[in-house]
Amino acid sequence: MNALRGYLLTGALWSCFAIPSSVFSQDEFYDIDSIQEIRIYFSEGNWDQILDSFFVADQEERLSGTVVINGTVLNGCGIRYKGYSSVSVNRVKNPFNIDLDFTNAAQNYMGYDKVKLSNVIQDPSFVRETLGFDIARKYMPASLANYASVYVNDTLLGLYTNVESVSREFLLDHFNSESNSFFKGNPAVLDFGGENSNLGNSHGTDPDNYKPYYELKSASGWDDLYELIVALNEDTGNIESILNVDRALWMHAFNYSLVNFDSYIGYAQNYYLYMDDNGRFNTIPWDLNMSFASYRLSDASDFWSGFSVEEAKTIDPLAHHNSISVNPRPMMRNLFSNSTWRKQYIAHLRTIIDENFVNGEFKTRGQYLQALIDSDVQNDANKFYSYADFLTNLDTTVTDLIEYPGIGDLMDDRVAFLNGYPGFRANPVIDSIGNFPLSPVTGEMVFITANVSEADTAWLAYRFSSHALYSKTAMYDDGMHNDSSAGDGMYGAEVRFSGNKLQYYIYAENDSAGMFSPERAEFEFHSLEAPIAFPQLVINEFMANNAIMNPDADGDFEDWIEIRNNTDFDLSTGGLYLSDSSGDLLKWELPDVIVNSGGYTIIWADGETNQEGMHANFELSDTGGVLVLSHSGGGIVDSVAYGQQWNITSYGRHPNGTGDWRELIPTFGSANVLTEDGVIADDFFIWPNPASDILQIKVNSSLAFQVEIFNSGGFRMLREDNPPPDGVIPVNTSGYAAGLYLIRFMENEKPGILKFIINH
Repeated sequence: MNALRGYLLTGALWSCFAIPSSVFSQDEFYDIDSIQEIRIYFSEGNWDQILDSFFVADQEERLSGTVVINGTVLNGCGIRYKGYSSVSVNRVKNPFNIDLDFTNAAQNYMGYDKVKLSNVIQDPSFVRETLGFDIARKYMPASLANYASVYVNDTLLGLYTNVESVSREFLLDHFNSESNSFFKGNPAVLDFGGENSNLGNSHGTDPDNYKPYYELKSASGWDDLYELIVALNEDTGNIESILNVDRALWMHAFNYSLVNFDSYIGYAQNYYLYMDDNGRFNTIPWDLNMSFASYRLSDASDFWSGFSVEEAKTIDPLAHHNSISVNPRPMMRNLFSNSTWRKQYIAHLRTIIDENFVNGEFKTRGQYLQALIDSDVQNDANKFYSYADFLTNLDTTVTDLIEYPGIGDLMDDRVAFLNGYPGFRANPVIDSIGNFPLSPVTGEMVFITANVSEADTAWLAYRFSSHALYSKTAMYDDGMHNDSSAGDGMYGAEVRFSGNKLQYYIYAENDSAGMFSPERAEFEFHSLEAPIAFPQLVINEFMANNAIMNPDADGDFEDWIEIRNNTDFDLSTGGLYLSDSSGDLLKWELPDVIVNSGGYTIIWADGETNQEGMHANFELSDTGGVLVLSHSGGGIVDSVAYGQQWNITSYGRHPNGTGDWRELIPTFGSANVLTEDGVIADDFFIWPNPASDILQIKVNSSLAFQVEIFNSGGFRMLREDNPPPDGVIPVNTSGYAAGLYLIRFMENEKPGILKFIINH
C-alpha cells in the first residue's frame, strides 16, 4: 500500500488488514533471535525536512506519527532523530528516538514506552553494538539489543539496531526503583579537547556550574551529583558511600577490553549514573556502536590525539595509573590509586577476556548474528558500507574514510597483549567452596570455607538481600574458623545467618593480582537459603476496597497488602510469591527486598507492575476471596480467606502479627490496634478521629438503626435512619466548627455513644 493509505490504516481500520499472529510470534521485543518490523507513518510528506530542522536547531521537539511494531498499531507517538555524529541532513538512514507514550501516557509495546533505533554507522560488521551489549550484560546492568527493519510511510529505510532505552522500566528491572537521582554523561556541547562529563571538579563549588556537562534524567539530583564529584576528587577514602566502586571498575574493564573509547575512557561521555536506594551511584554503559576500536580518539592520556588500529591492540588498561591524564579522569585515576581496587579491576578485565575472547565465543556469536541478518543487510539500500565489507569486517579491517578494525584480528592480538600484562595472570585460585552447617537455619552462625592458593589474603563479602550492600569480613587460614588446619590453604569466615537468604562472594589477592569467586562478582554471587516458615513472615493486614486513604506513589488509591516480619532478625522476600488464587500459587513473585525485624512492607494489589515499589499483577476482590503467601516450590507460608470488604476498613490480625482475623480501621505499615481512634465495637465505628473535612461512619448491621451527631451544646447536626448499601455513611464535616462532638447510635433501642473531635 502507498504511504498515505498506510498512515490511514490505524485504529479500527487497521483491523480490516490484520497481520496473522504467526508472522510476529516472538514474546520479547528485544529477542536477539528475531528481527523486529517497525513501520513509522507521518501525515506530513516532508517529515524528513521537519526532523532535519529540529536536529539543526538542536531541539528535542518531536513529530507526531503512528508506529506499527510487529503489526501492533500505536497512535500519537513522538518521533525525533537521536545521536550526534550519526545524524546528518544529507542521510536517508538517520537514527530514531520514539516516545510511544507521547500523547497517551499508558501506551506501550510489551511494557516498553520508548524505542531507540541506531542506524549502524561506523560499523561495517553490523554486530558491534549487539555483540557489545551481549557481553556487557554478563557483568553489569546493560541494555538489551537486537535488530529491526525500519520503514517510513512503507518505504524501507534499512536494518537498524534496536537498543533498550535506559529508562524508567530499565531502572525498575535492575534497581527496583526509578525516582532517585539519575544522570547521563552527555555534555551539551562535546569539547574534543575538554573534560566533558569526566566527573572532575574543575567547575567550582556550585552544582549549577555542572549542568552543561550532564543531562539530568530525574526530577532533581544536582546536589547528589556534586556530592559524588567532591567525594571522587577530594575524599576517595569515603567514595564507596556514594559510588558503587565495583560497578565502575566493571564498566572500565569492559571498555578497555573491547577498546570502547566512545565512553568515559575516551571523551568522557555515553554512560549513565543512577543512585540506588542505598544512596550510591551506579554506572551504566551506553552507545556501543563504535566499540571494538571503531572509535580511536582521545583517552585523555597517552593517545590524547588519537591512536591507530595497531596501537588499539596494546592500549594500556591502566594508562591513567601508569602514565599521565591530560584531562582529568578521576573515576579511573583516583580509583586505580587504591591497590586492591586496581587488582580487582584487572581481575574483572581478565574475566571478560577469558569468558568471551580467549575461548573464541565472540567469533561464534558474531557469526551467528551475521547469519541472522544477512538477507536484511543485503536488502538495506541505505547502509553505509558494502555487503562485502559486512562479510569481511568481522575478521579483518575495512577501510572507508577511516579504518574499521576487524573484530577478530583486533581481539586476538589484544588477548595476546593482555596475557602478558602485569597482574593479568599469576592470580590466586579459589575453589572447593563450602559451608557448615550444610543446611543452616535462620539466625544460626555459619562458616563459609574455600580452598585458596597463591594468595596473601582473602575475605568474604556477604549480604541478605539482592539490593542490600555487602558487608566484608576477613577469612582466616588459622585452623579456628572451620578451616581444617592452620596454613593448609583452606580459609574460613563465620557470619550469622540473620535472614533467610545469604548471598556472598570471596576475594583473594597476592602482591600482583586478585581473584573473585564467582568471577563475575559482585554482579553474581554464591547463595544459601533457609525457607521461611509461619509465623516468621505473615500476611498481617490488607485492604481490598481502598477508595479514600493511603495512596500509592502515583497518588492512586489502590488495594494493598501488608506483610509483617515477626522475628528478631531481618528477612528477605526473595523467592516468595503472592496470589489471589489457591490454584495458582506462583501468580506474582515478590521483589527481593528486606523486611526488617518487627517491620512491615506494603504490596499494592493493582495489577500495575511497571510502577515503582511493589505492585502485584492482580487486584483484590472486595466481595471476598483468598490471599496466599508461598515459596517458589509451592509450599504455603501463610494464607487467609475473607468475605465482603469495605472502603474505609481493612482486614487484619489482632493481636498484631499473630492473632485472628477481624475488621479493623487501617493501620497501613504499622501495628494493628484496637483504640478509640479505630474499632469501637463489632457493630459501629468511625474514622478518622480527629476528623477534618470528612468523617466516615461504618455500621455493621442489617437491622433498622439510627445515627445522630450532636455538638457540645446539644444541637443535633445529623440524623441517619437507614444504612446505605455499603454500610458506610460519609459525613461532610467541612462546615462543622472545631470542637468536641458526640455520635449516638441506636439499634433496636440499644444505644451507643462515642466522642469525636473536629480539627480543621
